[in-house]
Amino acid sequence: MPDVPIPDEARAAALAAVTARFAASTDGVLEQIAADYGLTPREVAACLPPEVGPTVSGALFEAILHDVAEWGVVLFLVHTPDLILECSGAVPKGVVAQGYFNLFGDGPIGGHLRHGRCAAIQFMSRPVMGRMSHAIVFFNAEGGVMFKLFVGRDDHHALKADQVERFLALRDRLSREEAAHVAS
Repeated sequence: MPDVPIPDEARAAALAAVTARFAASTDGVLEQIAADYGLTPREVAACLPPEVGPTVSGALFEAILHDVAEWGVVLFLVHTPDLILECSGAVPKGVVAQGYFNLFGDGPIGGHLRHGRCAAIQFMSRPVMGRMSHAIVFFNAEGGVMFKLFVGRDDHHALKADQVERFLALRDRLSREEAAHVAS
């Protein structure tokens, strides 16, 4: 995320440049593109074409994680300026306590997530590093990425078909429900 807000004219030019970039190819790492253009990752994600995937309310955080807990081994990714941490494992069922969404289990994924800071969640189907990927990206109120959940891959690096089906079903269901809620 930019350390210092950029002027409106520069922001508009950066957003236009990122939109043009994505018109040619949607591949790329959100955080790196954001750093390159002085934008937040959420601003960069908003420049993606609509067919990449919908954005839903951060209020769906718990529902999404409870669904993903049924998928099996996925890739949990945290990207900061100093590291990209990837952990493959099943997301444990979480519980809310003491202001956190707590993940407890015997697998490698665990911790305490500040779910109340989640402002938006975007489902993305696009290439990342040249390979087609399906990810659920959780954004905080400042426009930063909290973490990403990627559909898992098999031993041959192919996307797990059952998880792709679950991803698409969850994406479509939540997108429809949000649209119906907004319309009412």
